[in-house]
Amino acid sequence: MVIISESWLNYHSFSNQVCSDSSVITTFPRILDRLLNSLLETKRESTVLKFTLQNRRAVRATEVELRVMEPRRQAKGSNPSRDARRGQNVSGAPQKDAYARLLSQHHSSKFRSFRDQFVQQQLQLQAGENGSEACLEQLDPNWKKRHQAESVSPAAYERPASPAKAGETGSCVALYLEKVSERGGPAEPQRPKLAAGGRWQRGERRDTNTSQDGDVESAEEGLLRHSHSKQSKKHHHGDAGGKDVSQGVSPHKGSSPASGKEQEKSKKKNAAKSGEAGCADGGAAKRTPVPQTQDGTFSACETPSDTSKNRNKARGGKRKPVFEAYMSAQDVSAGLKRGELIQGPLRINPKKYQEAFIPAPDGNRDIFLDGVVARNRALNGDVVVVKVLPREQWKVMKSDTDGECASESETPVERTAAQGQETRRPPSPDVIVEAQYSETELAAKVEGMNLSPAGSSCLNNDESPDKEKTCQPADPRTISDKHLQRTAKVVYIVEQKHSRAATGFIKFLPDKNFAMFSPVDHRVPRVNVPLADCPDDFASRPGDYANTLFICRITAWHDNNTFAEGTLAKSLGQAGEIEPETEGILTEYDVDFSEFSEDVLSCLPQDLPWTIAEEELHRRRDLRKECIFTIDPATARDLDDALSCKPLPDGNFEVGVHIADVSYFVEEGRALDMVASRRATSVYLVQKVIPMLPRLLCEELCSLNPMTDRLTFSVIWKITPQGKILSEWFGRSVIRSCVKLSYDHAQSMIDAPDKLFSAEELPPCAPEHPVDEIHQAVLSLHRIAQNLRAQRFQGGALRLDQLKLSFTLDKETGMPQGCYIYQYRDSNKLVEEFMLLANMATAHQIYRSFPQQAMLRRHPPPQTKMVDELQEFCQQMGLDLDFSSAGALHRSLNETLGTDEYSSARKEVLTHMCSRPMQMAVYFCTGVLKEEPLFRHYALNVPFYTHFTSPIRRYADVIVHRLLAASLGCGPHLSLTGEDVHKQASHCNDKKTASKRVQEMSAELFFAAFVKESGPLESQAMVMGVLDQAFDVLVLQYGVQKRIYCNALQGLESFHYQKVGKKPEMTLIWQAESPEQGTVRQEISIFTLVEVQLKADEAPMKYSAVLKRPSETS
Repeated sequence: MVIISESWLNYHSFSNQVCSDSSVITTFPRILDRLLNSLLETKRESTVLKFTLQNRRAVRATEVELRVMEPRRQAKGSNPSRDARRGQNVSGAPQKDAYARLLSQHHSSKFRSFRDQFVQQQLQLQAGENGSEACLEQLDPNWKKRHQAESVSPAAYERPASPAKAGETGSCVALYLEKVSERGGPAEPQRPKLAAGGRWQRGERRDTNTSQDGDVESAEEGLLRHSHSKQSKKHHHGDAGGKDVSQGVSPHKGSSPASGKEQEKSKKKNAAKSGEAGCADGGAAKRTPVPQTQDGTFSACETPSDTSKNRNKARGGKRKPVFEAYMSAQDVSAGLKRGELIQGPLRINPKKYQEAFIPAPDGNRDIFLDGVVARNRALNGDVVVVKVLPREQWKVMKSDTDGECASESETPVERTAAQGQETRRPPSPDVIVEAQYSETELAAKVEGMNLSPAGSSCLNNDESPDKEKTCQPADPRTISDKHLQRTAKVVYIVEQKHSRAATGFIKFLPDKNFAMFSPVDHRVPRVNVPLADCPDDFASRPGDYANTLFICRITAWHDNNTFAEGTLAKSLGQAGEIEPETEGILTEYDVDFSEFSEDVLSCLPQDLPWTIAEEELHRRRDLRKECIFTIDPATARDLDDALSCKPLPDGNFEVGVHIADVSYFVEEGRALDMVASRRATSVYLVQKVIPMLPRLLCEELCSLNPMTDRLTFSVIWKITPQGKILSEWFGRSVIRSCVKLSYDHAQSMIDAPDKLFSAEELPPCAPEHPVDEIHQAVLSLHRIAQNLRAQRFQGGALRLDQLKLSFTLDKETGMPQGCYIYQYRDSNKLVEEFMLLANMATAHQIYRSFPQQAMLRRHPPPQTKMVDELQEFCQQMGLDLDFSSAGALHRSLNETLGTDEYSSARKEVLTHMCSRPMQMAVYFCTGVLKEEPLFRHYALNVPFYTHFTSPIRRYADVIVHRLLAASLGCGPHLSLTGEDVHKQASHCNDKKTASKRVQEMSAELFFAAFVKESGPLESQAMVMGVLDQAFDVLVLQYGVQKRIYCNALQGLESFHYQKVGKKPEMTLIWQAESPEQGTVRQEISIFTLVEVQLKADEAPMKYSAVLKRPSETS
């Protein structure tokens, strides 16, 4: 008997919810996995474990009894010393997640067979007590024949002595584990079918349940068969943070001392029964693993004759490949030209890491890659080449939007459940836990389990739950393309864009010369790292490092191992602290935050303070006497744009946009230019900025600081008050800003047009430009900007604003003191309009001059299939949205949502939905894309656009400045080729995407810290999407989006999900608070207002949204 304390359970669950969370099912999978893996390390032949899980709502303890069986016999031909030596150098196959193994097995044909056998054993037990075999024959005339057939291998049904009293049967979980262990093979949800490339593939897998932080609590992880030798070491895999990204293992059918004929007979029998016995190796010392991962595909199995031929090879210890070999570059090139292969960037769903996608070239539904094997060692962001699988392996969509390309989050339309599903709280777990049931009740529970194979379609002509459903397998060959999603596998990695770096935790493995690194990001594989990379005392005191974050870099990932190999780069510090977590984020996304080298700094002016040379002044237009000012955030120090507005005698205005001339200092080809091109962008975190250029440039030499001469590139228009452009001038200039205004200063001027501002109300101003002159210039720019903006949207532009969270930080500690939703006001719009105008004007100028080398920015239209489905969904919701063009969508978003106090919240929810079909805007080289219609910017609805206005923080703007200078004859001759521009454009796209994600993760990190320090926080929230067992909400006060799981709600009696057309709805039934009161019913659908509470989780830097119980009058 092994006694496990509550503290041990809490420590090893990592979620710290054991014995405290009323939702036992949410933590049981993780606990079970750790308990079983820990027991395997004890190497006992039979281990019995009892522990209790406290269910607070039921106010009782649930006793769980598990048995874990080690194999009793050594595999024929095994060599203990050789296996031990091999274990030092070869990573073992991963242990199968115990809960996942149970879950996949109890949906299998083998489990149905075991269920029948279990019931039969109960009948035999009863008959034995009554002393009557006739009773058995009466109940089942074939029992004796079946019993004799099963007796061929009596060991298959051996059971260890139970600690229970005589006549009492062990728990179903224990029995089932024993049967699986002794029979030596995992069951499958469906009979496998032979797929392309000789791989066995199961039917469509079950959907996974994922927690908000990405924890996957699913049974559908892959299996790897491994040696069942008693002498071989069990490989135990660590799991920090409660996650499991590896494919597990389950044993082969164990070797038996029976004769070779009996072995061969047994193999054939098992192969015929389930097709899952794997590739027998004829008693080899170390069995070759048959790969099977989340996607359910297997490597081709050998026939017995093949096995005989390869016996010696198997004994050599060489494992079969888990992944397919990559195609050659020549074959890939030919396949792409013939249209047989497809190239694109890989996106892996962070919440369901088994799911990955690449964009379809035709713009329709994305191509789906199911599981780690299908990804073939490619990581998120990599550019890959895939081969589309045969139609019979395509994914059958359960709803029109199931599995869409918006892989970062679920679509608002439910994806998995059948109509009318009702779930009691707490729901039945996927494994049966013995809890005060008699044998008969337990057998009945087993028999009553839903054993419908995954991927089947249930046809129910009557909505009544009393009616039986007819389940039939869904055959993609007989289903229309509308309900199918193409599936594929990776055959080649064109470019490894993922950094191959990750943050995570390390776990000590006894008797190994390596440790297991478990990344925080589930999309990255687990990594074997040398013990030499770990801290010196790690082997003796591994517990000291349980909460320490490390950086690991993947150095190799061989095709015969589900785990990668790598090295530990550094220790970051304790998980849950701002700086270690931030450094981990920067490293994972390959953000260079190192100090600039001496070679780079030597490219800057050395004689400080720096002044503009006279000869340079003569080459530029002198604007130093003009009223020019900057408008930026109050904390900004890199001021790269300024505005001017001078009234003309004819009633028009001379409006100028003046941009810091960074290309004057960053000379092409020098060390400073090289490092800027690699960094490509500045990265803005909550607490600091990682600059693209040295601070001497960002904050001094190039920053348009007030009352200081600065070099600029200017665009000056003669423009009417209505915003019509009469003339345009480009050129290099020199300016002297008269004042540094913040957005708040400019907004106060706009809000009080008649007010006379005193000098004390504004920052220091140049004496030659009075405050009133600056005030009038701001008002004139505001009026012109309003007209320009109106013209843009009348012309068909679209803006999809999403809420942005900002923080106030403690000056001493740097921790968040408060947070608020950033307000986008008229002063922001003023600056934006003139920056857009300058960017569009520059795009035309450089494209006219360099049609083959211009770097522009395009925004492709949204994916047609997703737009059509979203429009159909909106119609079901009673929303009249026009998706015919960007402008039509913008107008309908602003005109159809009402004018009450929650109209803005509804707009935010709908904006989020409309953002999902949208594609990212990207830089490109005009000489590569060639077709002008593809240059368009969808959201702005303009033919040409680029980035010109932020060269201090974007390298793309530096390239554009060089192009512009060459086009005007005021700069060096252009040395850039079209290929140079194309490569740099692609790199800038990657870095911009990474920068955006890092910025979002920094805000999430600080908000989690704020919730921990100041929470719980209460707020109204609006429902954004409804799934079968959860729903997403937008927390209105803070602008964050969270998922609420019904299974985790305290006091919820049941919930009922249904779809009316495409409209998902959920009914929550809350328990009565007292006998005198009844239950409370709550209806949940899109746009429903609810009350939520944000609470910090036990896991570091994690928080959850909890739905508050509604009052009976609400």
